[in-house]
Amino acid sequence: MKIADKLATGCRFVSVEYFPPKERQDWPAFFKVVERLASLNPLFASVTYGAGGSNQDATLEIVTQMQQQLGLETMAHLTCVGAQAGRLNRFLDDLSKVGIQNILALRGDPPLETPVEQLTESPFHFASDLVSFVSQSHPQMGVAVAAYPETHPEAISPESDLGYLKLKMDLGGDFAVTQLFFDNQLYFDFVKRARERGITKLIIPGILPVLNLKMIERIKQLSGAFIPPDFMAALEAADQRGGAAEVRKVGVAHARKQAEELLASGVQGVHLYTFNKAEAILELTEGLLP
Repeated sequence: MKIADKLATGCRFVSVEYFPPKERQDWPAFFKVVERLASLNPLFASVTYGAGGSNQDATLEIVTQMQQQLGLETMAHLTCVGAQAGRLNRFLDDLSKVGIQNILALRGDPPLETPVEQLTESPFHFASDLVSFVSQSHPQMGVAVAAYPETHPEAISPESDLGYLKLKMDLGGDFAVTQLFFDNQLYFDFVKRARERGITKLIIPGILPVLNLKMIERIKQLSGAFIPPDFMAALEAADQRGGAAEVRKVGVAHARKQAEELLASGVQGVHLYTFNKAEAILELTEGLLP
């Protein structure tokens, strides 16, 4: 079923995101996490995808098991930069064969060893190229896109970034999922600007519980997300007070507060970046929805 059809019912929800283990020996532990979080009855579960399709086969196998054996509505991430239509078509066909009807269309980053000529010869340079391709080649497939409340790091300006989001929506994107953020006002302001720009489709907020201070450094490197000073101070004080366990408590509590505020404001649902950590997500969501 297309996720957009589920969203159209107006149901309140949480959704979750996982990243596939690099080693197959870690799959049993991974699926235990997925099974535990299936108790949340997530509206959908998304699974990330390596740069340039570097773990495409693993992603396909994992989403198949999640969809067919665990009964989860699964959304496979799909990147396109440097890709060729044949490879993308094969992957989309494979998804359809196993009952996956949803993808998250991303530009992605090419593997470091990708030849420059492969990138320039590819017809896929932006996520909008992939959205258009999927909408035309596999119209039965639901398409989600990414949104950036704090603006994509490579965007010329917030206005141009919104323009690309509108383009992705106009070309066939059903809804958007945001990059993580730690200040809800950033999300509210972003949605307001998006509506003023004529973007009417749902923009789902993405929430991440900070579990340790190393995670903060990683977040800064990957997304440059703004860390509110009072939140950062609380994390550092927790680390001095009791180390990683205390940091985790503060991080989960902050994410919980974010989710509660978003839902109380009328947001239909929240997307949770799990980092494959079941306990933190279960604590975050306990009693969150009726």
